[in-house]
Amino acid sequence: MRVARFSHQEAIRYGIVDGTEIVELAGDPMYAGYDTTGTRIPLSEITLLAPVIPRSKIVAVGRNYHDHAAEFGNVAPEEPLLFLKPNTSVIGPNDAIVRPPQSERTDFEGELAVVIGKVTKNVPAERVLDHVFGYTIANDVTARDLQQSDGQWSRAKGFDTFCPLGPAIETDFDPSGARLVTRLNGETKQDAPLTDMVHSVTDIIAYASAAFTLLPGDVVLTGTPAGVGPFEAGDVVEVEISGLGILRNTARNA
Repeated sequence: MRVARFSHQEAIRYGIVDGTEIVELAGDPMYAGYDTTGTRIPLSEITLLAPVIPRSKIVAVGRNYHDHAAEFGNVAPEEPLLFLKPNTSVIGPNDAIVRPPQSERTDFEGELAVVIGKVTKNVPAERVLDHVFGYTIANDVTARDLQQSDGQWSRAKGFDTFCPLGPAIETDFDPSGARLVTRLNGETKQDAPLTDMVHSVTDIIAYASAAFTLLPGDVVLTGTPAGVGPFEAGDVVEVEISGLGILRNTARNA
């Protein structure tokens, strides 16, 4: 099932994508279930929004692909390296990524994102999937120069617009058979199977939930493969994951 958040006639709603139409839901499916209003709207008449705006937090993982860790002279950590992004960093498909004036180098990082569907605390890896609502695509945008100068990552990864998400949430998805590709202005920059992750989706969420409670709507970013790099105003960044679609954003300067 592909769940989308969208605007139509100045109202924000949720729906289930069905071919060339979207079936309107009565409320937020993470809280209200899948009751529909009976209304079907052509996809051509709606605007897709970020499929979720976390009410609590975005949990992200650094250096979760060996090749990405190596391209910056690091090694992949034995345990997931966690950091947080603010929910104010979230934008949706086709929204503009704003390059802040504080940074001279802003990088793309294509990632698989996992949306939490239940309160998750101290959940073992073998039960994690019972707490997952679904999967979407993320771009963990990073002010690379600030990441290096600050010595920690909150500012560098937390600017407004630095967490594009979308285009929708797929509730039935198997990461083991999928591939991530990131393109800059049509040129492939990242290309890797999701099986190259050092720490799996279930291990990451189990590890995080042992430290703090994950709430419905929280988003977990699972790391990026090698090939990250800078983009400039006017550039188009596309992150594609087979089975989830394409997340496309254009950059501009503040």
